[in-house]
Amino acid sequence: MTEQQLIELGRSVLTTEADAISALSARIDQSFTRACQHMLACKGRVVVTGMGKSGHVGGKIAATLASTGTPAFFVHPGEASHGDMGMITSQDVVMALSNSGETGEILTILPLIKRLGVPLIALTGNSQSTLARNADVFLDVSVAKEACPLGLAPTASTTVALAMGDALAVAMLETRGFTADDFALSHPGGSLGRRLLLHVADIMHSGEQIPLCSSAASLSDGLLEMTRKGLGMTGIVDAQNTLLGIFTDGDLRRCLDKGLPDVRTTTMAEVMTANCKTIQPQLLAAEALRLMDKHKINALIVVDRDKQVVGALNMHDLLRAGVV
Repeated sequence: MTEQQLIELGRSVLTTEADAISALSARIDQSFTRACQHMLACKGRVVVTGMGKSGHVGGKIAATLASTGTPAFFVHPGEASHGDMGMITSQDVVMALSNSGETGEILTILPLIKRLGVPLIALTGNSQSTLARNADVFLDVSVAKEACPLGLAPTASTTVALAMGDALAVAMLETRGFTADDFALSHPGGSLGRRLLLHVADIMHSGEQIPLCSSAASLSDGLLEMTRKGLGMTGIVDAQNTLLGIFTDGDLRRCLDKGLPDVRTTTMAEVMTANCKTIQPQLLAAEALRLMDKHKINALIVVDRDKQVVGALNMHDLLRAGVV
């Protein structure tokens, strides 16, 4: 098979699946609304089940629901017949995935689901199937054809089922007023969680770690303070600890470019950058990163609402915290 033939095959699969999802859009109707209403009214959890490839898709749908504010988990239908039905309570909603709607393992537990009296949402490609006919809500996830040229491997059908699951999850997210902060609480270990949960106060240097000197201090004293604290800068403050300016490694290079100043007689007030960029401790660390990127700087002095210095941080602190 030539390189061009492989490219055409790949594009054909994507076109088939894109067409299947596009056709799905017209089926977002009152049945979709009822499915959402059942999940919103659920006092327990959404229990997702499916066999084979549908099971893999169901696992992802359950994970997406759970991470976006709708408590959910996946139950394998084969295991449900051997004890795991006990995981489903009368407070739950069951979502079953089966392209044919005749999956034996799901049909086996169907009477038990009905006996519990829990709402059953069926995602199937066969409107006349046993599963569709016994569901409280039938969501049509049929496809005109599979992307597999043999028409055997679930391809377009699993993509469409996954897309329907995403549509339900996002509808739930919006309806519940789920926020970025809520999402971060579900993902504390990931980089997204760190961006949304870490505040400047969590990673800044404070107390004796803050590089500071007075405006009357010599440039020599300022350089020694920068060396001792190791943040590549020092804040310049008055007697009340109010920030007056900043002096950074970049400022030093610019001083040298203009001509070497006398480090003993030159004061920090003469070389500092006044009206420097600052950040407050209660803001997100991600905001500190945004400020640094926007203004092409590598460090920030942290001040309170009265411009009193309370901390300092640089790009290395953000890197260590995993914000970058």
